Amino acid sequence: MIEKTMIKLLRTDANNLDFKDLIILLDAGLAISDGKNHQFYTQFNKTDQINYVIIAYQNSKAVACGAIKKYDENTMEVKRMFTSTQSRKKGIAGMILSELQNWAIEMDYTRLILETGIRQKEAISLYTKTNFILVPNYGQYAGIETSLCFEKRL
Repeated sequence: MIEKTMIKLLRTDANNLDFKDLIILLDAGLAISDGKNHQFYTQFNKTDQINYVIIAYQNSKAVACGAIKKYDENTMEVKRMFTSTQSRKKGIAGMILSELQNWAIEMDYTRLILETGIRQKEAISLYTKTNFILVPNYGQYAGIETSLCFEKRL
């Protein structure tokens, strides 16, 4: 575990029960913000292909998570970023994103990509603040007007 100002980061995988609990909260929020597009996005958010998960703990309670999964030989895709409501605006998501980036570098990946919805203002702010750049929508998100895609070279 890595400890930063009372936040502990744990590297784990998608089988972690705290991760599963956080994902339930994430999906409930996305069902509201995605509206009629939620079913479309849900198909791309399965966790069975996710082997690299970071969970943030504050006072031994899981408060945030993020993950990466292999997209291609050089690229990891950031998935399932979430911070519980009471833990937002404390820099925790940035810590998780930084640790995911470090993990990808350790495994010799050279690029991170991600998709977020146009209604996810806090996520968009996080990604632009951490030097992700807006790119044309990739893969299954090509042509989807409610999606924004970003990348970061490592």
